[in-house]
Amino acid sequence: MSIAPFLCVFSVGDATPLRLLRLLDSMPFETKIAWRYLYRGEGDRGQLIGLSIFVLMTVLGLTLALATDGGSGWGIILTGVGMMGSVLFALLWLFSVFTTVSVLGVVLGVAAMTLVLAVTSGFQQQFQDKVLGVNAHVIIMKNHQGFSEYREIEKIAWAADDEVIAAQPFIFVEMQVTRGMGYLSGVAIKGIDPERMNTVLDVHKQMVEGSVETLKRKVDEANPAPPIVLGQVLAEKLKAKIGDIVTVVVPPIRNIDTSDWAAMAEATQSIDFEITGIFYSGFAEYDQRLMYISLTAFQKLLDWDDKVMGVELKVSDVDRADEIAEKIGNILSRRSDGMAWTVQDWHALNKNLFAALTLQKIALVIVLTLIIAVATFNMVSALTMMVIDKTREIAIMRSMGSTSAGIGRIFQVVGLCIGGVGTICGLTIGLTLCKLLSLYNYRLDPKVYLIDQLPVSVSPFEVMLVGVITMVISAVATWFPSRKAADLTPVEGLRYD
Repeated sequence: MSIAPFLCVFSVGDATPLRLLRLLDSMPFETKIAWRYLYRGEGDRGQLIGLSIFVLMTVLGLTLALATDGGSGWGIILTGVGMMGSVLFALLWLFSVFTTVSVLGVVLGVAAMTLVLAVTSGFQQQFQDKVLGVNAHVIIMKNHQGFSEYREIEKIAWAADDEVIAAQPFIFVEMQVTRGMGYLSGVAIKGIDPERMNTVLDVHKQMVEGSVETLKRKVDEANPAPPIVLGQVLAEKLKAKIGDIVTVVVPPIRNIDTSDWAAMAEATQSIDFEITGIFYSGFAEYDQRLMYISLTAFQKLLDWDDKVMGVELKVSDVDRADEIAEKIGNILSRRSDGMAWTVQDWHALNKNLFAALTLQKIALVIVLTLIIAVATFNMVSALTMMVIDKTREIAIMRSMGSTSAGIGRIFQVVGLCIGGVGTICGLTIGLTLCKLLSLYNYRLDPKVYLIDQLPVSVSPFEVMLVGVITMVISAVATWFPSRKAADLTPVEGLRYD
């Protein structure tokens, strides 16, 4: 059925171009009428001028942000303002003020949710990368101080799953370190196998001075102090540099009555180390406390002979680390020695941190979803006003044979168009700002945020989730106005005409 007669009825006093009539005549009936209700005709010159100004502002902002090394804050601001202004004037040029306000509410909500989800995902990804950079994927420990059968445990781990690609023994103890008379700090020292450390850990990728390979250096008359590698923030705190000597104070391993100072002094010992490397992971927790020494040096320091504290593994798929840890734990639990073993994956070791990030992300999604839901109230208002304004036209369509379902679908299409346009524009603005923010490398205080720059990580799944949430809310918001239009009878619509 041709739409031209209906458009002629609804186009009195409106110079709708003939080419638009021909384009609409090839569309489904409901879509044609919906577009006719949305489209207000040619925009005025002022709106076109405003659109041109904001498009130029967007181009200027993008140029400034992309051309500047490390991004530009002003470029990001100009781009954001320019894109929002461009959307505003483009909508005003095509649609009515009511429709524009409805779309803008959706645009702001979608853009905000896209940007916030990218930042929270960036924090999760950054924390995961930092944790995995200095920690293994799976850790095996016996439930007492140390054990010597670590080589057998390594063989069991290798045989447990094909995705275990590297293993090494380690010792991890909290101690104190001093340099000179005025610099003291509590530290966590990790003893690692210098021959295998690069296959399990990524410390070599984080070195800013010296080399982690120096841990392989033998202690002799020429080099009496064992080598040690420490974090950059810790080095700054100790006012230390490559080649300096630091003293590690070893606490007593057994329990000693702290009131007996003579016993404590006798039990406590210290040893000098030479700084041969400084690393920077970007994770404050590690950079200000962590130090590495060779496993053999640590064993001599603690007088542990051939004992270690645990075995750490690297797997090819970090997402399967929990499954592999559970599999190894089940194998060790069946050993005949009766000893209890603890096998944990990287996520379990940092459970509180990742749980807090996940909870924060869920809370933000809920809040931003509510913002989008509030924005759709503008859509409900606009559609309700449209139904009231088009009462006579709806009555004419009903009298010419249109069904109630068909009338309802018209306003459903209108609502989905508003939601769709808002979603597309919002995602475009949000993704553009995400890209520019990732280039800008906004600096953060690592003492507060644990990492040193704002992370941005765009997930295709989350982008799709934002779009789906918005369209579902838009579809729900159209129910009341479309039902109101569908229930309108021809007699009621023409009663006062």
